[in-house]
Amino acid sequence: MTPPNQKDPEPNDADNDPLLVETRRRRERRDRWLREGDMSVGRRLAQIGVLGWIFVLPTLAGLFLGRWLDARFATGIFWSAPCMIVGLCIGFYSAWKWMNSK
Repeated sequence: MTPPNQKDPEPNDADNDPLLVETRRRRERRDRWLREGDMSVGRRLAQIGVLGWIFVLPTLAGLFLGRWLDARFATGIFWSAPCMIVGLCIGFYSAWKWMNSK
């Protein structure tokens, strides 16, 4: 029984505690590593390649869109840089999410 000046902990408090969530995540990763072992060199290279394409494709798409807009509206290179930077940001965000989802 809890003292009268303390409230009972909510059952969801443990689910929302960042320390507990991270501890569970690390334990699950370690357990998976113990079951599966290290990744092969080929798999690591494949992951690096995927990460590169996740980053490069949106950047090139933004540059392509910017060049198309510049050609369509005859604006020189007005749209190329902003669209490329937007593509770069999208690529960075996608790569970040992909790396942290594992």
